[in-house]
Amino acid sequence: MAGRVLSDASPLIGLGYVDGLHWLQQMFGAVWIPQEVNAELITGQGFAGEAALLQAQSDGWLRLAGPTPNTPMLPDLDEGEAACIRTALADTQPALLLMDERAGRAVALAHGLKVAGTAAVIGMAKQRGLIAQAKPVFERLHRSDFRISAEVISVVLQRVGE
Repeated sequence: MAGRVLSDASPLIGLGYVDGLHWLQQMFGAVWIPQEVNAELITGQGFAGEAALLQAQSDGWLRLAGPTPNTPMLPDLDEGEAACIRTALADTQPALLLMDERAGRAVALAHGLKVAGTAAVIGMAKQRGLIAQAKPVFERLHRSDFRISAEVISVVLQRVGE
């Protein structure tokens, strides 16, 4: 895959709940977040993965993207989703967006962008041998307040042979 991987807040939060942030580094090398996403994540309120995100930034693989382009206008999305899409559209090479929210994914896909969510990342981690099984990861994620539909989980589990 050419280009860079950009993430919205939700996949980083979900992977933080299951101690899976390091999978991103192992799969993609570097992951970029717009300033708007960083502001959503690093609040000082100590959510489960905030310390790990700060460490990832310190380690240099979770990187802040430059200034977010102002266009296209995406009024129906939150700031983080819109910033991810605008940044990806401004890139000269195809980007992969990590994003969970339906509205953001729909807009990204309508603009021809490639999108993967938290469930897909867990599936990729299983396929690349970073985890032995995906099902226990989904079960752990479900015990948090993070939600992925049973249908999406079922599709990913089938895809990885579980």
